[in-house]
Amino acid sequence: MSDRRAAVFLEHQSYRRRRVIDTIRILPVVGALLWGVPLLWPRDSSEGIATSNAVIYLFSVWCALVIMGALMARAVSKGGVDENQRDP
Repeated sequence: MSDRRAAVFLEHQSYRRRRVIDTIRILPVVGALLWGVPLLWPRDSSEGIATSNAVIYLFSVWCALVIMGALMARAVSKGGVDENQRDP
């Protein structure tokens, strides 16, 4: 009469790898949102943000995205994870 389901055991490493892969998939969306931030900056000619500051910001965001992507790709490849791998 006890129809209790067995506890689903998810290996810690595979769970962590899946979350890293999810983060890698979201990284371009975060990058696009961060690249859109300069569009929200004020455009007053007297006290506006200089174009050089916007370019520095965009380059910094781009560098951060590249570094984060490289670190996450290394973490995934280090574990030898297959993106399409399914646990039973």
